[in-house]
Amino acid sequence: MTRMRNKAVIEALLFASSRPLTLENLAEITGLVKPGVRELLEELGQEYEIQGRGFCLTEVAGGYQLRTLPAYSEEVARLFQVKSRRRFTRSSLETLSIIAYRQPVTRAEIEHIRGVDSGGVLKTLLTQAMIRILGRKEAPGRPILYGTTREFLEYFGLRDLESLPTLEEVTELLEGEEQDAETRRHGDAEGDTGTRGRGDAE
Repeated sequence: MTRMRNKAVIEALLFASSRPLTLENLAEITGLVKPGVRELLEELGQEYEIQGRGFCLTEVAGGYQLRTLPAYSEEVARLFQVKSRRRFTRSSLETLSIIAYRQPVTRAEIEHIRGVDSGGVLKTLLTQAMIRILGRKEAPGRPILYGTTREFLEYFGLRDLESLPTLEEVTELLEGEEQDAETRRHGDAEGDTGTRGRGDAE
C-alpha cells in the first residue's frame, strides 16, 4: 500500500505542476531517496504506455512532466482555441540554432555566421525566454554572451543540450519553415487577385 501511495503522490505532484519536476524536487517533497523516485517514475511511464492513456511521462529540461501525446495535439489545440505550436520566423530559428550549438556566443559571432544584424531577433528571443545572458566575454569591449534557457529545452521537448537534433535535422526544419512561409504568401497573393477580380466583374 505504501508503494502505491508513493506512486500516487508522485503522480499528483506531476499533474499539479506546470513545469518539469526534477528528481531532487520529487525526493525532497516525498521524503524518498532519488533512486526510489526514479524507479516509481519508470513504473508510472510503463503503466501509461500499457494502458494506452492520452498522455505520457516525459523526461524534459532536466526533469519529468506529464504531457499529452502528439497524436492528440489537434484536439487539445481546439480546446484552448490556440495553435498547438508557436511558429518562429526563419531568422529566429537561425539565431536560436546558432546559440544552441555555439553557446556561450556573442552577438558579433552570431552576426558573423548569419551575415546580418541580429539585434532585433536577440531581443525577441530574450522576451520569449528562449535565450538568456550568461555574462560577458573576456575580450575588448566585454561583449555579452548568450545561451539557451530551460524554457528552450522544455518548449522543444529536449532532455538536455546533448539531446539537440543534428545540424542536418535543423537545416530540414529551417527549409520546412521557409517553404511554409512561401506557400502562405502564394496563397495570400491568389486570394487578393481573386477578390479584385470579383470586384472588377461587378
